[in-house]
Amino acid sequence: MGLAKFKAKAWTWPVAVGLILWFCGPIRPDGVSMAAWHMFAIFVATIVGCITQPLPIAGTTLVGFTIMVLVGIVPMEEALKAFENSSSWLIAMAFLLSRGFIKTGLGRRIALVFVRSFGQHSLGLAYSIMGIDLVTSPAIPSNTARAGGVVYPIIKSLAETYGSDPKKGTRKKIGSFLVFTEFHSNLITSATFMTAMAPNLVVVALAKTLNINITWVGWFVAGVLPSVLCLIAVPYIIYKMYPPEIKETPNAKTWANSELEKMGSMKLSEKLMGLIFLLTLVLWMLTSFIPAINATFVAFLAIALLLITGVLETKDVLNESGAWNVLIWLSILVFMASELTKLGFIKWFSNSIEGALHGVSWIWVLVVLVVVYFYAHYFFASATAHVTAMYTAFVSLAIAAGAPAMLTAMLLAFTSAIMGSTTHYANGPASILSSSGYVTQSEWWKMNFILGIFYLLVYGIIGTFWMRLIGIS
Repeated sequence: MGLAKFKAKAWTWPVAVGLILWFCGPIRPDGVSMAAWHMFAIFVATIVGCITQPLPIAGTTLVGFTIMVLVGIVPMEEALKAFENSSSWLIAMAFLLSRGFIKTGLGRRIALVFVRSFGQHSLGLAYSIMGIDLVTSPAIPSNTARAGGVVYPIIKSLAETYGSDPKKGTRKKIGSFLVFTEFHSNLITSATFMTAMAPNLVVVALAKTLNINITWVGWFVAGVLPSVLCLIAVPYIIYKMYPPEIKETPNAKTWANSELEKMGSMKLSEKLMGLIFLLTLVLWMLTSFIPAINATFVAFLAIALLLITGVLETKDVLNESGAWNVLIWLSILVFMASELTKLGFIKWFSNSIEGALHGVSWIWVLVVLVVVYFYAHYFFASATAHVTAMYTAFVSLAIAAGAPAMLTAMLLAFTSAIMGSTTHYANGPASILSSSGYVTQSEWWKMNFILGIFYLLVYGIIGTFWMRLIGIS
């Protein structure tokens, strides 16, 4: 087997940006140490690498990690503490939990039950799809896995049942409507639960470096009102904006019943998976009220129970590359961000901005930051890279202007999910669903632009009023 292809062009930008920043050290701003500036150069170069992707994100961050140690900014013994990050382990274990959903077939069974229950009309099918995402999102932290592994196969089968196929020119019969609805269902549920997508845990870890502690229940309570409003309104908006040709879908119930018959009665593995999932969900909720219960330990407990009961095998754990991939890159990126705080770079940045914004209302500063943060995603193909590059700086900037810390952290956290409603390359689900051929690129961009404004208004205005009403500040 030959060598992996060396992506020279993809390496050019991170190397160039890193070297330029590094050698600008002698003219760095007053109040920033040389170590802090060099750490900043490596961090920015690593983020640029996560965007251009000369290597997969785990490989890129490992290179940045190695350079950080090599140049002596952090000794190896200290650097290895990066992998003690509890948020990274939490999401790695949550990935393994989602493996149980897919392996046992419980995720598919839940999906079919929703279709059978609400699928008499095309709009009902849309709400069924949203229900599937809503139920599975707390335990499947990969929004890509939910879209591609659980929901899209159901949509494709339903579309084919009604003769809706892009290759035959019949995509708009029902397939286009269902695919686009699933994409937005995925976005909204990703904003609803802390454990619904990987970038959410990046947000939690980065917020912690600013002494802002976001809990599972805290996240849910802060976003429940705008999320519920979007869950109710968005399928109907899409139905009016992008209507399917087929309005009545009585065959959907028949199809779902036949698929459920093929699956047979619930297997013991599915029942155990369901019970362990419910236990995990309850314990995660309790972590917000009982400090002795650690959220990461709960995730480990769930995986241990799945292994003991035989729902998962050790080889399932070892072969779940997504879990170990996220453990590496999230641990490293969060550690680099925390080093910038430790070395005083973030404090200098906040102080500088605070002086520049003197006299400007924090409300307007926060509005501008949210809008810029949202539309900046047109330049990113990864929510993770975007969050890591901009979240800490934007939260710090808003706080420096006088904005309430928790409100700011949560508002930008929700924006980190809904900013996926921009392009066909905005995140994993966008890439999977847009490439299905059911929705054209021009349709994707036009309708997403409209819905993006809707999300900004709902989460930005109603969400802010809601958080202020319940005392989040």
